[in-house]
Amino acid sequence: MFKGVKGQFNGMLWKVLITISIGTILMILICIVLGLFIKKDQVVINRKKIDPVEEPEITEKFLTPNKYSRPQLELGKIKGIVVHYTANPGSTAEGNRNYFESLKDKKATYASSHFVIGLDGEIIQCVPLTEIAYCSNHRNEDTISIECCHPDKSGKFEDATYESLVELVAWLCGEYNLDKNRIIRHYDVTGKICPKYFVDHEDKWEEFKKDVFTYIDEHPLYGKGSDEEKE
Repeated sequence: MFKGVKGQFNGMLWKVLITISIGTILMILICIVLGLFIKKDQVVINRKKIDPVEEPEITEKFLTPNKYSRPQLELGKIKGIVVHYTANPGSTAEGNRNYFESLKDKKATYASSHFVIGLDGEIIQCVPLTEIAYCSNHRNEDTISIECCHPDKSGKFEDATYESLVELVAWLCGEYNLDKNRIIRHYDVTGKICPKYFVDHEDKWEEFKKDVFTYIDEHPLYGKGSDEEKE
């Protein structure tokens, strides 16, 4: 009789211990999951907000919708800005924009860019920022592309072109909260020597990115700590 009671007691004890163990494991798992969510939220909260700057002067000359240069495919969450050079020395922003436009008739290739910056610093927008452009290969889906004109084969930009590029990229970084690492070259996507001068001179590329954020620091749209900035 006592053995039977003892056996029942041991069985109940094991059931209690197993129940406690399962409950403990579940509590540990819940704590781990909650910890991950809290950590994720902290990362989002702690992410530095890039100060907005004033939009540079941009001339909108959108391409005619067509499958070769403006397919009107939706651009997803913007994760970067890709800088290019036209590889056509002496060409103009208008000329490059018109080349993209001509593809609807020529049907020779797929090509376009969101922006083209000319030799005198003029900025022409070819594709809305809600649509993809055919410029950066597999990064078309999540980046904004900028083509820059240049006077000679070195690919070095005129001062006016460079200044407009700095201002345009600074504005885009503020609009989409993109840090310095989100500014890339076509070269960084595919290995293509584009933009040539910034591939040949890595130090100048790093200097360019510093110039972008120096511009942001010196030209905030709102004063530091203002109510507008906090919103």
